[in-house]
Amino acid sequence: MVSGKNILIGITGGIAAYKTAHLVREFIKAGANVKCIQTPASKSFITPLTLSTLSHNEVFSEFTTDEENPRWNDHVSLGLWADLFIIAPATANTLAKMCQGICDNLLMATYLSAKCPVYFAPAMDLDMYKHPSTKENFLQLKSFGNTLIPAEHGELASGLVGEGRMAEPEHIYQFVCKDLADQLPLKNTKALVTAGPTYESIDPVRFIGNRSSGKMGCELALNLAKQGADVQLILGPSAQNPTHENLSISRVESAEEMFQACMEYFETSDIVVAAAAVADYSPASKHANKLKKGDGLPQIELQQTKDILAHMGANKKHQFLVGFALETTNEIEHAQSKLKNKNLDLIVLNSLNDKGAGFEFDTNKITLFTKDNKKLSFELKSKQEVAKDIVNTILSQIDA
Repeated sequence: MVSGKNILIGITGGIAAYKTAHLVREFIKAGANVKCIQTPASKSFITPLTLSTLSHNEVFSEFTTDEENPRWNDHVSLGLWADLFIIAPATANTLAKMCQGICDNLLMATYLSAKCPVYFAPAMDLDMYKHPSTKENFLQLKSFGNTLIPAEHGELASGLVGEGRMAEPEHIYQFVCKDLADQLPLKNTKALVTAGPTYESIDPVRFIGNRSSGKMGCELALNLAKQGADVQLILGPSAQNPTHENLSISRVESAEEMFQACMEYFETSDIVVAAAAVADYSPASKHANKLKKGDGLPQIELQQTKDILAHMGANKKHQFLVGFALETTNEIEHAQSKLKNKNLDLIVLNSLNDKGAGFEFDTNKITLFTKDNKKLSFELKSKQEVAKDIVNTILSQIDA
């Protein structure tokens, strides 16, 4: 959920500030980029050196540095840099300032400049947490669009036991990840993706295959997973090994194995993306032993493989079905014919005539055709960016 995201952590002057070191580590381990802003009071509880060491970034506290030639710490840039802003601990004092817009330190100036989602994790003693003004501040902050991470029940610094203890760092991390997951557009959606080539055996050594690397299909599977979908990837022989908590992989070799795997998951899938380069023909019979040169010129009788995409198109009910067309001549005509004849909702056309597109490249250049005759053309991009374009188009078509 947070890998690659820019996370700004604000630390205010409460005893729970010592826990923020563990919170920084949670996000760093998850692959996030972390920067910290401290109020001056918080430095009594945790040092900037600790936080800068853990975050691998400078820690900000004042509007200017204390150097001989002071540098301005731009709160606007910090607010714009962040994808998420988490204030933990959030003291009663800071919560009141957030409500009233009192801008007397760098953290508050950054909060008032931030355009990203803001989470706050209160930390205070029992009576303070229950005070009507605190409860009113919670409501006010939530009305601004901020998200409350509730305090937990436990022993407090005063020695009292009750509510007001800042949520544990791992709980804050889990809360943020779950909240982000709940907002993803494909949450509670099942997706089926096919990728890679198929190998059709001639004998134990040789096969009929193609040059597909599986990169495009794997990037699509990853992007769908990142958008919250529960993804089943059917992957032919490929060196690719995409990983994501929402992604499961079934590895197959032949067109028949891919067909059987697709049939296992097709009925329960909501989105189906057939990106695999499935062989159209396979040997009618497989030789049990390796064919030898001395046996003369072999005659290999071919038979058609099952048309997986056509079968899914003929049997689809609620599924949004996406196909691929890799062409060398009459590209648009062939793609539009395939879109109609196989009952697709979207087809992705790429041409081997386009430099940097097709098999084995890390880039691709695509044109999309929708069921309602819309044409969308894109420039040459990395396959990761192409996957985003395709998934964004799927989302727009589903929501239309």
